[in-house]
Amino acid sequence: MTDYGHDLRFGAFLTPTAEKHAELDRLAILADQIGMDLIGIQDHPYQSAFLDTWTLLSHLAARTERVTLFPHVANLPLRPPAILARSAATLDILSDGRAELGIGAGAFWDAIASLGGPRRSPGQAVNALEEAITVMRSMWSPGPEVDFDGRYYSLDGVRPGPFPAHRVGIWVGSYKRRMLELTGRLGDGWLPSSMYAPPSELTTMSRTIDDAAQAAGRTPSSIQRIYTVTGRFSRFASDDFLVGPPDAWARQLTELALTHGMSGFVLMPSSADPERELRTFTDEVAPQVRDAVRAARAETFPTAHKDGSPDSAAFTGTDGRSRQRVSEPINLRSTDPLGEWNRPRAPKQQQPTASQPGSTGTRLVLIHDGLRQEMRQIREALAQVAAGQQDAAVARSMINSLTLRQNYWTLGTFCTAYIRTLTTHHSIEDQFMFPELRKKQESLGPVVEQLEHEHEVIAETLARLDAALVALVQDDNQLGEVIDLAQLLDRILSSHLVYEEEELVEPLDRLDINV
Repeated sequence: MTDYGHDLRFGAFLTPTAEKHAELDRLAILADQIGMDLIGIQDHPYQSAFLDTWTLLSHLAARTERVTLFPHVANLPLRPPAILARSAATLDILSDGRAELGIGAGAFWDAIASLGGPRRSPGQAVNALEEAITVMRSMWSPGPEVDFDGRYYSLDGVRPGPFPAHRVGIWVGSYKRRMLELTGRLGDGWLPSSMYAPPSELTTMSRTIDDAAQAAGRTPSSIQRIYTVTGRFSRFASDDFLVGPPDAWARQLTELALTHGMSGFVLMPSSADPERELRTFTDEVAPQVRDAVRAARAETFPTAHKDGSPDSAAFTGTDGRSRQRVSEPINLRSTDPLGEWNRPRAPKQQQPTASQPGSTGTRLVLIHDGLRQEMRQIREALAQVAAGQQDAAVARSMINSLTLRQNYWTLGTFCTAYIRTLTTHHSIEDQFMFPELRKKQESLGPVVEQLEHEHEVIAETLARLDAALVALVQDDNQLGEVIDLAQLLDRILSSHLVYEEEELVEPLDRLDINV
């Protein structure tokens, strides 16, 4: 397997026992204060000894300031997806963008049925989860009323919203083949647990996810992988997983990050002193893992900075958090060249204006669809080069003919060639649309600034891909570099287009900006 280059995150997996609610509160506040990144709360509504997970998550959001919260994992059969989507969006809004959504297909069917929930076969449960993901993403997408007619779930003219403060990730708890394949096709993250998926099984599971992602036209690195672990700190090392001193834990987790692609680790405390366990994990294990992974990446990518990050200058986003703006030269070896981890988000209208055919928002989506098609052409051309079916000179000529190459991704423009195609005899000045958006809605300013930065990163990536193709004509050994850059371009372009649509389609139409 491989290191997917994700920024590592560490967190706590907490059990919502009702009679220990005071301790639970203390542990969550502690996790936030000592710098943990994540808190996951298991969701078993049929368990009478447990607090309700969504109520608890809302309470913890009010008690914490920076940690990300998520159900680990939400029980879909007892939580209808449209309502679950609104619950997750509400939590994200109230927590200032600190919510993600862990979800599972369901288990313990007798217990589910005892609360009036459905009793499903494994195959039915997977199919229902796939429908549920479609429903939830529809509820988070600005646009017209939504209709969906599925076997397990349906929507009949539902207005989407409220809209999350950031793009909430759908992290899937999965272990069997069909669930792993669904994770690869549709999931933003994977939530395995060492209790059900020991380290020895991660390679096979990850490969199933990656194969499904690639078959669906996705890059495996777009899927976060958060591993829930438990263990015992002791003075002496053991052959058992996570039994020994902190440095032994760190060595094992480092290997999982570098060879199995784990993006983060969430600890389920198991000792009589959970506060001490969380502190040891955060203060002694996590720094060692981060340092070791950073050092390994620096050896792989010697041009990267010592901390693995690009040149940057700090600025403050609309949410008041410190952000980083990449300056020249752009470091494409960064694990997050676009700055996706903390993209600014403008306030959303609770009842968005539906995009009509011919509207500015609709044209933006049409242009993006064209760019997506061009990205598919690039992938196909490079696949032919790799297969020896087309030489690199022809592929380079093909890429240069695309509007992607001509567009240069400057601030405030759509792709000029596509605008000429979609709007007869119409053209715009390079910096017209986004200044208009800034003028009419001041809160869009940071979003426009972020989009400008992303345009620069994409332009740099495309330029380097072009240069690598030139080198490939002379040296077949450059093929690996070409493929790596094409995969990077595919990933960041896809992410950028989604972000731009999420932030601009609704205000373009609502503010009546014509181009």
